[in-house]
Amino acid sequence: MKKIGLLLLLTAGLAFGQTKKVVKSDVQWKGFNVAKTSVSSHNGIVKVKSGSVQLKNNQLVGGTFVLDMKSINATDITGDRQKRLNNHLKNGDFFEVEKFPTAKFVITSVAHTNGNHYNVTGTLTVKNNSGKVTFPATITYANGVLNFASQKFTFDRKKYGVQYDSFMKDVLIKDDVEMQVSFTAK
Repeated sequence: MKKIGLLLLLTAGLAFGQTKKVVKSDVQWKGFNVAKTSVSSHNGIVKVKSGSVQLKNNQLVGGTFVLDMKSINATDITGDRQKRLNNHLKNGDFFEVEKFPTAKFVITSVAHTNGNHYNVTGTLTVKNNSGKVTFPATITYANGVLNFASQKFTFDRKKYGVQYDSFMKDVLIKDDVEMQVSFTAK
């Protein structure tokens, strides 16, 4: 009788869903000056503060990720230039991390394209501004572990209130920010 109860509980978990916690993540960003070349860009990382995904029948169906915007860090430069850029990104010129310490991404749909390839759609919220973002990703699930790797995708920073407030306004900086995300959830 106990075996039947355990089997029913496991079956219900597969049918109704499971939640897995993000245990490892890598979030890369790249911003461009008007020329949009590797010479006129900066790139770096931002840490995931918390994250979880929902699975149904061992397939990704949803998830929520909170980004620690205070951790935004340029990795293409070092020393005083890096410190100045990091402070610039964190202050009112861009992300205002004291007022908006986190950003959030909520997966709203996952559409299979072929093999382990999917189109992931979700709601990105930055500085209390939300918008829809869709990007391709490779997703695998085996032995209770989900691995996720997006291809590079972009979002328009101005739609999220991330604007450089200067005399030249946003003339010097491209609106699109390039992102690439990977994570493991167990």
